[in-house]
Amino acid sequence: MIEINDLTKTFQDITAVNHVSLEIPEGQVFGLLGTNGAGKSTLLRMLSGILKPDGGTILIDAIHIWDNPRVKENCFYLSDKQYFFPNASPEAMGRFYRGLYPSFCFGRYLDLLDDFDFDRFRKIRTFSKGMKKQIAVFASICAETPYIFCDEVFDGLDPVIRQSVTALIKSEMKRRPLTPVIASHNLKELEDFCDQIGILHKGGVLLSRDIHSMQYKTQKLQCILKEDQLSRLLEQADLVSVKQEGFLTTLLLRGSRGEITSFIEQFQPERYAFLPLTLEEIFINETEAIGYDIKLLFS
Repeated sequence: MIEINDLTKTFQDITAVNHVSLEIPEGQVFGLLGTNGAGKSTLLRMLSGILKPDGGTILIDAIHIWDNPRVKENCFYLSDKQYFFPNASPEAMGRFYRGLYPSFCFGRYLDLLDDFDFDRFRKIRTFSKGMKKQIAVFASICAETPYIFCDEVFDGLDPVIRQSVTALIKSEMKRRPLTPVIASHNLKELEDFCDQIGILHKGGVLLSRDIHSMQYKTQKLQCILKEDQLSRLLEQADLVSVKQEGFLTTLLLRGSRGEITSFIEQFQPERYAFLPLTLEEIFINETEAIGYDIKLLFS
């Protein structure tokens, strides 16, 4: 378990992390969201023991991370711009990581390179950004650490590879104890992946929630209505958004499912159905309640 209490970090006159307190439970995917400059990368570097906090504490499994090699062996930091030695090949970097992490599985690392059709002897500097990121992900998985801290891990990956990386992390979590903390500025990248979400804004925690236990106050509804019925509905509804596609109207409405059901049936729709909310839609009411517009934060 990761416990962050009143954490602060400043760079000259810039406060990058401002009195952040979070708890990240074991065995769950924690999504750390925020716009550029919100403090995500700085927080991850402190979690990894790379940066020393100016104030507050970080405990990983009840032990301070800073200046503690034994705890750092349990953490793999996957930066947005992963560093590789100038003339290193994927195989050479695997040998380097094997020297850093006692549990590093070199054989499995080579297997992953082969599975994803990488030339293990080619110079990494000749690879694309997405290919470099894949190599770093393979190394993080094969290090067998219980914690992986990922900074924009999906940035630069095409949709097919992104799904493959997500599936790789999920399968690894089923195989052994693993807690990924994934920072991103894109809500959609973490859709259907995270168990908990924390949103940073201007260095502080805007909110932190367990997605599965949220009390949704917004409902997504798809219906077929006649034009006059739809006009009356839109005039009376507590509406967040509306989208029209042919005969289908998709509505995002404030209220419980029971309240929305009673409301929509007044207009006698030909057909209607509730749809699952996207991650962005889930947080609309959560942020509105504390005075922020999630659509503006992540636009």
